[in-house]
Amino acid sequence: MLRDVVNVLVAGDHFVRPSAVAEGLHVELGERVAVTSLTGPWPMRPFGPIAEVHEASGDEDELIAALRDVEVAITQMAPFTSRVLASAPALKLLVVTRGGPVNVNLAEAAARGVTVCSTPGRNAPAAAELAVALTLGVLRRLSEVHATMRDGQWRSDLYAYDACGGELDGAEVGIVGFGAIGRRVAAAFQALGARVLVTDPFAGSLPEGVTPVELPELLARSRVVSLHARLTAETQGLIGAAELALMPRGAVLVNTARGALVDTDALTAALESGHLGGAGLDVYEPEPLPASHPLRSAPNTLLVPHLAGATRQTADRAIRMAVEEVARWCRDEPLAYTVAAPSLTR
Repeated sequence: MLRDVVNVLVAGDHFVRPSAVAEGLHVELGERVAVTSLTGPWPMRPFGPIAEVHEASGDEDELIAALRDVEVAITQMAPFTSRVLASAPALKLLVVTRGGPVNVNLAEAAARGVTVCSTPGRNAPAAAELAVALTLGVLRRLSEVHATMRDGQWRSDLYAYDACGGELDGAEVGIVGFGAIGRRVAAAFQALGARVLVTDPFAGSLPEGVTPVELPELLARSRVVSLHARLTAETQGLIGAAELALMPRGAVLVNTARGALVDTDALTAALESGHLGGAGLDVYEPEPLPASHPLRSAPNTLLVPHLAGATRQTADRAIRMAVEEVARWCRDEPLAYTVAAPSLTR
């Protein structure tokens, strides 16, 4: 059964564009939706904490005004704080076009009867491809080589045995976190001839040739360690000085997950001492990484400003998943991507 006309707010930005979401809603639901739009400042302005939520962007007051009489909202970065949710009594469904709705106060949403959905896996191909690119770039020292070419040099001396890079073929590599992204990275590494080790207590069944091990063993055996774990209270600071010391001298660390998984100072020290052979990083703690931070000048680093999901296909995929979820809700069909609310009894 299709619901009557539903008021939908698309609180988009310059990546998940409100016009594209509105077009998708009208194609899927026709005149059964009345869409209003709000364009937030992200990514022209970096996200950050707003009130009690994290990785958010936008203005609470502007969002509150736009939510009047809205039953369904689609957003990527807008701050759905307790204050915003308290000011939106008509809201029933909130779809966040991200893998995790960290910009939403989930406990408050649950208390107010708001169903929250996300779009898991929407950036998995993009993030996995960047992780592989960073790995290969660090192993082959592309950042350093590129800089010398731009400076007018021809560093054929980097072909010397003691100066040249390494390969994935035949190497043991470690994947920390075996969700949608980690699985893609593992498959790519295997295709290039690597032997893959995995640590993830929630991984479930593993593909052929992937070996489950505990984190200390993974670190001690891996030529490359690629991080794909979610940031939780348990994983914050997962890789510190002691963990980095377990890694073989000359090993490479790649992080496209969250900066706070790694002790940034310890990582910088391990790179500067030469214990680590390099690092490929898309995420940092803090973000933005300060211009004067020593990690920016650490040897053999390939640094990207949190762009793992920055592909047009990621945005298109997120929009399609969000529109389909709203269509299911409007038709009273089971939802596909609901997010479990935290316990309210803690």
